Amino acid sequence: MSYTLKSNGYLIEINELELSSFHDLMETNYATSRKIIIVDENTNEFCLEYLLTSFDFLREAEVILIPEGESSKVIDLCAQIWETWTDYQIDRKDVVLNLGGGIVSDIGGFTASIYKRGIDFINIPTSLLAMVDASIGGKTGVDLGKYKNQLGLFVDPKAVFIDPAFLQTLPIGEIYNGFAEMLKHGLIVHAKHWADLSSIKEVEKELTIEHIYTSLSIKNGIVLEDPFEGGLRKKLNFGHTIGHALEGHFVTKDPISHGYAVALGILAESFISFKKNFITLSELNEIENVLLSNYESIDLSNENLHEIYQLMLNDKKNEQQKILCVLLIGIGESVINQEITEQEILESLEYLNRLYLEEHKNV
Repeated sequence: MSYTLKSNGYLIEINELELSSFHDLMETNYATSRKIIIVDENTNEFCLEYLLTSFDFLREAEVILIPEGESSKVIDLCAQIWETWTDYQIDRKDVVLNLGGGIVSDIGGFTASIYKRGIDFINIPTSLLAMVDASIGGKTGVDLGKYKNQLGLFVDPKAVFIDPAFLQTLPIGEIYNGFAEMLKHGLIVHAKHWADLSSIKEVEKELTIEHIYTSLSIKNGIVLEDPFEGGLRKKLNFGHTIGHALEGHFVTKDPISHGYAVALGILAESFISFKKNFITLSELNEIENVLLSNYESIDLSNENLHEIYQLMLNDKKNEQQKILCVLLIGIGESVINQEITEQEILESLEYLNRLYLEEHKNV
């Protein structure tokens, strides 16, 4: 079964890669172009060979291998890539293929967009998170120290090809990493999608291509209406204000995945929504039950909560030195540009820790 979506001037296709329009696009638009494939250590091991052996025009492709993990999203690594491309004499008619998860598409899109004022890139996402979120929408970027995605551009790929077979190469944890973003899609604008996902007992066994397509459609629809995040698209940041701060806080300690951080952020920002009387206790309890059945709570007992708050002061969504957040006004409804105070943030972090202590009180 295949699906296609039209985005902002490019095609998103869900299909077996060999049966998709990937071959035709490459032969039509890039027949004489040099091809650069960016992979991380995982996709180099599990996905690259399939790509190289399935398409003759990739046999001579240049492969750029980057380290896996968030720590690779730094400007120094980008500089190394640009220097390598310069040594290879890559020009503006060549094309970059980003074969990997969100980190590969973030780095690959960013480096391609900057190099010689921009060369084309195509995303071939291999993780669930990249399939439903990172590979579409035109956001590229790298981190600046502990601050997530502080350097970046809005630049669309020339196409996105999603082959669900790549999901078979993932550990279970990576499936849950992407599932958090899908739950977010339901919470912010689509109550039925939330209900459908909430009914899943074992994500790795029950998640379907239709679920993935629905999440893709939700994000793509929002991006089409607001490509540069002037208004509606900000809803996609739900769970990310506190989630990114937690991710940044632990990056030099015991790093947590982006999806796990978003899941924690969803819990914390749902709690703030409840404290502001935007959602009911029943709705908060429903969100708690779904999230805690899929993600572990987090022990913040020994952490400096004020340090986590400090990271939010440089969140790129802030305006006029105010921390702005997306909050829920119901299951499937949300509101943007909500100012949250230091006290509210610290209370939400204490709430996360309380969930942990309650879960572990009899252990």
